[in-house]
Amino acid sequence: MSDLTVSALMGKHPSAIALGTELTQVVEQLLQNKASGLPVVDEHHRVVGFVSEQDCLRKLLISSYHCEGSLIVDEFMHDQPLTVGEEDSVVDVAELMVTQKPKVYPVVDDQNRLVGMLSRHQVLRALKDTRRACDA
Repeated sequence: MSDLTVSALMGKHPSAIALGTELTQVVEQLLQNKASGLPVVDEHHRVVGFVSEQDCLRKLLISSYHCEGSLIVDEFMHDQPLTVGEEDSVVDVAELMVTQKPKVYPVVDDQNRLVGMLSRHQVLRALKDTRRACDA
């Protein structure tokens, strides 16, 4: 199990939010992708942030109440997102997931470009399958 890497489990065609995207478009993209959160990328596809449903819900409530103009993702994204690398061990990532809040993690290459997404669900399934093999 310790030799299983993130690249073996990750989703390989991740959706992402571009810097400068308006709040309503961010919400639409989250809904279309049935995602609880998505990475925010710059023009070079480098991960520069992360935005969640909760972030959007909070901003929609506030902006609706105050009738604020359009907000862009740059103004409310988390600008220090937790990411994992393609070659990281799944065991190490599972340990990170136990102590951290995100349910999905952007997977980045050595230049911080988005190459995939990894969810707790994918890691849980891999750990379960490995456990089943031990029991056999």
